[in-house]
Amino acid sequence: QVQLVESGGGLVQAGGSLRLSCVASTITFSINAMGWYRQAPGRQRELVAHISPGGSTNYADSVKGRFTISRDNAKNTVYLQMNNLKPEDTAVYYCNGVVTWPSWGQGTQVTVSS
Repeated sequence: QVQLVESGGGLVQAGGSLRLSCVASTITFSINAMGWYRQAPGRQRELVAHISPGGSTNYADSVKGRFTISRDNAKNTVYLQMNNLKPEDTAVYYCNGVVTWPSWGQGTQVTVSS
């Protein structure tokens, strides 16, 4: 059972920045494409960024140019640098594989005030 532990969320004003981290307890981390997802109240969970095992990245249009995903395979960790945050970025953020494992972490709350 893969365990995913997200951290780094918080309350920030619009225009501010946060850096999220996620540690995955799996020996296959380095060969898995990883993604950051978010779920806002009343909305479905959505994939906002993903990174291939080799480091290629892709972003949802809503975060392109503001968010940067990266990974450290030696630490089994994926990061999400979020800059120029907007109130509409408010959500619980989760990481998982692009091909998702069955279990999700607790997520980390990001709240952006206007």
